[in-house]
Amino acid sequence: MFGEEKPVGVAVLGLGNVGRELVRIIEDTAGDLAARIGAPLALRGIGVRRVAADRGMPVELLTDNIEELVTREDVDIVVELMGPVEPARKAILSALEHGKSVVTANKALLSQSTGELAQAAENAHVDLYFEAAVAGAIPVIRPLTQSLAGDTVVRVAGIVNGTTNYILSEMDRTGADYARALADASALGYAEADPTADVEGYDAAAKAAILASIAFHTRVTVDDVYREGITKITPDDFASARALGCTIKLLAICERITTEQGQQHVSARVYPALVPLTHPLASVNGAFNAVVVEAKAAGRLMFYGQGAGGAPTASAVAGDLVMAARNRVLGSRGPRESKYAQLPVLPIGFTSARYYVRMYVADNPGVLSSVAAEFAKRAVSIAEVRQEGVVDEDGQRVAARIVVVTHNATDSAVSETVAALADLDVVQRVAAVLRLEGTGP
Repeated sequence: MFGEEKPVGVAVLGLGNVGRELVRIIEDTAGDLAARIGAPLALRGIGVRRVAADRGMPVELLTDNIEELVTREDVDIVVELMGPVEPARKAILSALEHGKSVVTANKALLSQSTGELAQAAENAHVDLYFEAAVAGAIPVIRPLTQSLAGDTVVRVAGIVNGTTNYILSEMDRTGADYARALADASALGYAEADPTADVEGYDAAAKAAILASIAFHTRVTVDDVYREGITKITPDDFASARALGCTIKLLAICERITTEQGQQHVSARVYPALVPLTHPLASVNGAFNAVVVEAKAAGRLMFYGQGAGGAPTASAVAGDLVMAARNRVLGSRGPRESKYAQLPVLPIGFTSARYYVRMYVADNPGVLSSVAAEFAKRAVSIAEVRQEGVVDEDGQRVAARIVVVTHNATDSAVSETVAALADLDVVQRVAAVLRLEGTGP
């Protein structure tokens, strides 16, 4: 059926789990892909750091000369699955400048250089697709760029890192501390040998930058995203969360915020937060991801599934590859970068949320009123207070634990309050400060 159609030449950069799975999809479903595209795909080469016969691929397809591969005349689409930022950036720019469409899953690169890459694609009149850069197999980018193109997105919030979600889910389920849950995640292959990018929120922040850029038609980089990790979360925090009818999740939140003066801003932030058990994100456990999109006309939409792994990510990459190849065959292009809004990014100090503050204080009369006074000085309204004694090994009360839940307050006001509390003689330490999301005012 497609014997007379010119094949669409594909170069794959990287032969890790995702790269291998993508090559398998291209080979095992060649007939179906050709029918969907209108022409067959032809794998022209695979870029690797080391060419060897033990890579599980025909050695004649392998090359360590990335520059030569991405500029070959018989290559129409370059799929970049190497990471990290370099040498991927150089390879992608070279491919775009030579008129090749590009598919990538490189969230770290996109969160820093989306504008540069998008402009290069625009100059060359080719496609740049990156569905797999956020939440693996979960389709989020395409709904934002296409399905909701006629709507106004006001908020995108979700769990976009499987490692941290597994750790927090295990802490909640078993009562384990952070170190134990991380060790379990590592043993199961969910956590890298160096888990910093995941547990400190860098991975989620990169994804938040990409989502905010697309949702709000504004270039947002990872440096614009406020970030906190999960390393300080304790079993005590989960106990307090359960008492409040909540659990704890690491959330990536992107919002369109209108100030009292009528000015619109973008807020992009990543942090662990208390989430009500009635909220749809509360039931997302293990290594799964979920993203909730809220738009003015469409209302709330939720996307759920496996956010990482070779096969799920390769599925998203293959979807982008089909789109890019189909455009090549038809002589068309996919959606281009939309940055017309140019909204300023709102600093974290001006964002508002409800807060949970846990502290240990001297077990003396009048301490609670001293604590409450510090909140009142900065107009931080208290919604709920819980106080209980802390006993030593002999059963003697040696301190009191106070949990304060606020109404909506600005981050700057709460930060100033927490700093003032830490300076009080009666406060032994402020143990935790977490936001509450999805709980109303």
